[in-house]
Amino acid sequence: MEIKVLSSLAKIFPDEICGEYEIQSVSCLKNERTSFQLAVKSDSDVSVNISSDCEYLDIYKIRYVPAKLTAGRDKDDYFIRNAESGEYPDVLIPFDGEIILKKDEWLSVWCEFIPDGKLDGGEYEIAVTVGGERVKIKAEIADASYSEQSLICTHWFHTDCLASYYNVKVFSDGYWKTVESFMRTAVQHGINFILTPLFTPPLDTAVGGERPTVQLVDVKKVGRKYTFGFDKLKKWIELAEKCGIKYFEMSHLYTQWGAKHAPKIMAETNKGYKRIFGWGTNAHGGCYSDFLRQLAPQLIKFIDENGLRERCMFHTSDEPQKRHYKSYKKSAGLMKELFGDFKRIDALSEFSFYENGLIEYPITNIEHIEDFAGKIPELWTYYCCNPYKNDLPNRFNAMPSLRNRILGFIMYAYDVKGFLHWGYNFYYTRYSRREVDPFTETDAGGEFPSGDSFVVYPAPDGTAYASLRLKVFYDAIQDFEALRLLEQKIGREKTLEMLNKGLEKPLSATEYPHSEEWLTEKRREINRLLAK
Repeated sequence: MEIKVLSSLAKIFPDEICGEYEIQSVSCLKNERTSFQLAVKSDSDVSVNISSDCEYLDIYKIRYVPAKLTAGRDKDDYFIRNAESGEYPDVLIPFDGEIILKKDEWLSVWCEFIPDGKLDGGEYEIAVTVGGERVKIKAEIADASYSEQSLICTHWFHTDCLASYYNVKVFSDGYWKTVESFMRTAVQHGINFILTPLFTPPLDTAVGGERPTVQLVDVKKVGRKYTFGFDKLKKWIELAEKCGIKYFEMSHLYTQWGAKHAPKIMAETNKGYKRIFGWGTNAHGGCYSDFLRQLAPQLIKFIDENGLRERCMFHTSDEPQKRHYKSYKKSAGLMKELFGDFKRIDALSEFSFYENGLIEYPITNIEHIEDFAGKIPELWTYYCCNPYKNDLPNRFNAMPSLRNRILGFIMYAYDVKGFLHWGYNFYYTRYSRREVDPFTETDAGGEFPSGDSFVVYPAPDGTAYASLRLKVFYDAIQDFEALRLLEQKIGREKTLEMLNKGLEKPLSATEYPHSEEWLTEKRREINRLLAK
């Protein structure tokens, strides 16, 4: 039997190991997690037991998922296996003690070391027994830790997808149980800012179509007067806080790509429970604007009564382009009038929207980060179905894991305050036309590169399976926080000097070493400096 101990940045296929950087040790701070992989191969078909007596080690089997669309046609060269369609390692399934090896095929096992602040700084030995063979690796715990995550991080949480996949009624006991489980997994991986569906979010929805109703604000309409109930919203807030969520991202109050219409809003009327706003609503007409004017003071009162004012941010419309300027300006103007005391954030990449005062906190696509860096008081960034060119970071299944993890170093280099991604668990096709099985269809019906639309998988018991990509993304957040901690000790200038040491050009969104060894050893250097 052949066994290799590899970094968490490798991707292991039955016929090939992509990123074959063998390691003898892993390094982390006292309250961090760190992972490594075992690549195992046998010269015959055999069932093998795998175990460890380390109480701080979690072991996962890695399941492959199909990838048809892997990137755009004009992609760069920084992909694995030439971005070919096929199966890629991604789902992490808790290990049950036994694994089947097929003759002459590599099989990967994910091992996550979680000291969780319970071990002092120092060196520890981790032993994993594979089919009777004992494999040892050293864990270096730096005698340092950071207190609270400074990065504000959201991955859009789609509760309608959970209700659809598990076939549970929205707001039933089964629905809330599943929501809680997926929230906990999100928090465990650095997501501390949650999309909160005041009304069904008008995101990735075909014009004229609609997604299942998940609105948390109850509405009653009598003539042109509206009253609002916040019991469901309060339950959501309390559940999220119990899971560890700190910030609340109030869902968009205008439709995506132009802010021309209202989101779907349901209400009790004298004709029963029905939709009162949606695609047929002119966003800037008197009826919807009047609705928002009646909503705002009552919603703000609820926010203040629950001590949330400093932890709530509002969206206007997602990804407006230059051609949407006039429409977005009207919507943003009313949002400023009604919610001007709150942070207003939106994903957009036209600097003129900020320059002309339409948005206070733009969240720019990382491929446009240079246009905003140093020009706005608080820099946020995101990526989505692009970029896949110019070596920019992203986390598609066909990308090397280093392209995912380098984001932490890059965000520190640009002094980023927040990160957004649209797909924590989007289990529909593009425009939400139909449901998908995320285990068999990973590209949203051939519309988004495989891995773009979700980073967790729905387990049979209503819990979330993390993905390999989510674990690596969380490592990037830990890298970011370790650099922030080092900055507190030696200053930002010296921290950047250390980060850029040995590089031909300063680290940027497009310039960084494509080397697992460089990233691994750079992180080890950070930890050793912190331990001093």
